[in-house]
Amino acid sequence: MEILVCVKRVPDTSENEIVINSDGNDIERDDLVYSVNEWDNYAVEEAIQIVDKVGGSVTVVTVGDDESEEVLRREMAMGANNGLLLTDDAFEGSDGKGIATILKGAVEKGNYDLILTGAQADEGAAQVGGMLAAMLDYPYASLVNLIEVGDGTLKVGREIEGGNQEMNEIALPCVLSIQTGINEPRYVGIRGIRKVASVEIPELSAADLGVDAGAIGAGAAKVKRVDYFVPDTGEGAEMLTGSTEEIIGKLIEYLKAKGGLK
Repeated sequence: MEILVCVKRVPDTSENEIVINSDGNDIERDDLVYSVNEWDNYAVEEAIQIVDKVGGSVTVVTVGDDESEEVLRREMAMGANNGLLLTDDAFEGSDGKGIATILKGAVEKGNYDLILTGAQADEGAAQVGGMLAAMLDYPYASLVNLIEVGDGTLKVGREIEGGNQEMNEIALPCVLSIQTGINEPRYVGIRGIRKVASVEIPELSAADLGVDAGAIGAGAAKVKRVDYFVPDTGEGAEMLTGSTEEIIGKLIEYLKAKGGLK
């Protein structure tokens, strides 16, 4: 099975103090520590496990600049077979639809049975996987936490509201957005990173992908970030103490006083 996994280089919130820039439309990005998006790590691990069972190869792809190559090498050290860097000045400022358009070009350059994305990335929109599937006219499932490979199909489990599980059968080729917890991503050691340090990673531009530069980038973006702010700090939380029955009683009275219960 040929699997393409879309990954993204994002600020590592555990290693950075996030500060809003002076224009209020982004974060300060100078000197930030970056890493691969957490959800994407689970998608790559799942792809590797599938290939270990049924054969094939895993290709990781990202849209970005030369610095984004580091996340491709990290995922190749993890076990992905190939990397693909989509880079072009025309990509700068693309919204979710623009990114999906660029990735569609990469999918159509290959012959993939399965395309995986993380359930969401740093901006939390959770939209690129669904948009990509729609553009390709492929079946799609989001928040996937179980995959079983069949003959030309996949049995897919999804996390839905209320902690319930939904099971679906999906024909290949398809696009799936992977939820955290589907597996345990393997540790990447220094030896693995050194092993892929000199591997050549192809770079593809808009022209290479057959993507119209006018359909992507900031000029084509329908969604633009106009404001970025830290919410005002409210009053501290009130901790309820006592036995379970006492806490329940206090909570009911509190909700009644605030108009939540009548």
